[in-house]
Amino acid sequence: MNILVIGSGGREHALCWKIAQSQMVDTLYCAPGNGGIADVATCVSLDPKDFDSVISFCNEMAIDFVVVGPEDPLVAGLVDRLTEESILAFGPTAGAAQLEGSKGFTKDVCAKYDIPTAAYGRFAKASDAKAYVEKQGAPIVVKADGLAAGKGVILAQTVDEALTAIDDIFGGAFGDAGAEVVVEEFLTGEEASFFVLCDGENTIPLATAQDHKAVGEGDTGPNTGGMGAYSPAPVMTDELCARVMDEIITPTVKAMADMGHPFKGVFFAGLMITNDGPKLIEYNVRFGDPECQVLMSRMTSDFVPLLVAAAKGELDGCTAEWNDNVALTVVMASKGYPGAYNKGEELSGLKAAERKTGATVFHAGTKLEDGILVTNGGRVLNITAQGATVTEAQKIAYEAVDTINWPGGFCRRDIGWRAIAREKGED
Repeated sequence: MNILVIGSGGREHALCWKIAQSQMVDTLYCAPGNGGIADVATCVSLDPKDFDSVISFCNEMAIDFVVVGPEDPLVAGLVDRLTEESILAFGPTAGAAQLEGSKGFTKDVCAKYDIPTAAYGRFAKASDAKAYVEKQGAPIVVKADGLAAGKGVILAQTVDEALTAIDDIFGGAFGDAGAEVVVEEFLTGEEASFFVLCDGENTIPLATAQDHKAVGEGDTGPNTGGMGAYSPAPVMTDELCARVMDEIITPTVKAMADMGHPFKGVFFAGLMITNDGPKLIEYNVRFGDPECQVLMSRMTSDFVPLLVAAAKGELDGCTAEWNDNVALTVVMASKGYPGAYNKGEELSGLKAAERKTGATVFHAGTKLEDGILVTNGGRVLNITAQGATVTEAQKIAYEAVDTINWPGGFCRRDIGWRAIAREKGED
């Protein structure tokens, strides 16, 4: 097969890295790709938002299968357009992608189908949202309704913080994503990520992970797109995974089919494990970033047949296989992220880090300029290692981090801290 992966981040590097290992692949392209993806795929200068150009490229290069990585083109309807042109694609239609494109839409689905989630209100006017906050009190969660690159969620500890967040969102802090606001009950517990392939009717549970959203150690500071992750998530026992499938995933599959938007692609369920059991925080309709990096590292199955089966509606009877290792990834980001940061800083020592430690360095915000690898984003590198325990995987990952030469970068030094405390018996 000739395969095209859409995207340019660490998630897409991990997808290309895994897809390239399949015997089903003849030629692998990535659009637009990055400085690291070029090692495993042919990078193509295409704008994923320019659907006409994507279609023309697919026809010109006889692309058999397209894997859409990021959420933006999914919500905008790229899979719909590819399907209209008889090009097989992995990912949900625009109608199904509303599960990520609108937090209010997802909350309404949960309410209608009795899917456990936080109590909420959705508002198109700041005054109504503020009145709800005043009535509910704090702590409370304020979210921009639309896509905000993982940054449109404010965990307000006081009413004043929540009111300010509402003003910021309606004031344009997150652009069009802030046309509506969702205000939610503050849930207490442990967060986890759960991934499931779906072909519109059949599902295959994949694996679990835990992300570190906050920029600072100890989960402090503003939320980011993710500063690190590990898989599997120790909190997700077999019993809890079964409950998530029964109480959250299966009702969602039914809901989307009932609404005329059967879901094909990957459910990425962000969960809070509370004293009452698992509750849905939010859905993403694509692989997480950086969770994808640890999932692809652990998967032993050929991934391409599973992706194709999901796209064709043929998942029934398929299974996914995993090794028993823990995989952990550390995000190296540009100083200043998630605020303003520099681009164009030279990176070196990446191959040496891989040789020395056995870790894999997935590129996110990088590009090649005259043969020199430089930074091109906020989250730049994902240093991913495996070990028998979280402690071992973390040790290898940070050894690799310390081998890389990038004075303008930083990372959290505590990725996996909660699981390591469990391993030490401190939990």
